[in-house]
Amino acid sequence: MTDDVLILIPARMASTRLPGKPLADIAGLPMIVQVLRRAEAAKVGPVVIATDDEAIATAVEKAGGRALMTRADHPSGSDRIFEALGVVDPQARVRIVVNVQGDLPTLAPAAIAAALAPLQDPAVDIATLAAEIKMPQERTNPNVVKVVGSAISPGRMRALYFTRATAPSGDGPLYHHIGLYAYRRAALERFVKLPPSPLERRERLEQLRALEAGMRIDVTIVDTVPLGVDTPEDLETARSMLR
Repeated sequence: MTDDVLILIPARMASTRLPGKPLADIAGLPMIVQVLRRAEAAKVGPVVIATDDEAIATAVEKAGGRALMTRADHPSGSDRIFEALGVVDPQARVRIVVNVQGDLPTLAPAAIAAALAPLQDPAVDIATLAAEIKMPQERTNPNVVKVVGSAISPGRMRALYFTRATAPSGDGPLYHHIGLYAYRRAALERFVKLPPSPLERRERLEQLRALEAGMRIDVTIVDTVPLGVDTPEDLETARSMLR
């Protein structure tokens, strides 16, 4: 565990499809605590939950974690973690900030560590994850975000575009983007100050703002996609997986 890497997990209650999902019980723990445990197990740096809800903060602190209250009016998780970063580290000692979504209770700790690897290259601003799509139905599913990139080395690519469409066309693998980001501190600060970009609005994908601004995003290819819990059915699947 290092002093210059910080994992921040944004969490809020405002889910229309699954109300109160951060506190939903999975194998005897609230979902946000399941994610906390996986982030801690990655052993890359301290972990803080950034939330606007006292019930979430209480659950995290009861489990021995650290929670930080943030404003309720943030438009995105990126804005929430940027506020939290300024409170947790006002001296700006942290160089890399990892944004882990709070609805990934099956996330492998090794995947968090893998996301950091591209930042060894000083030219990379943001690093993220993807896995090769294996199920045919995911190729055409607009809820499965695809990353299109140029291979740099085995298991790593430079992102050229992110899309909900089936892309690229033709023969070859497609890659399912996993919404976990490792930012250089300066890149996160620049990103949250940028206005939403045209392609971001069109695709409803926040990461396109960075690409349109000329920021470099590299991708580590991992073996599996963690389950994102967005619906009651997803919750039951997660309970079955972690029972």
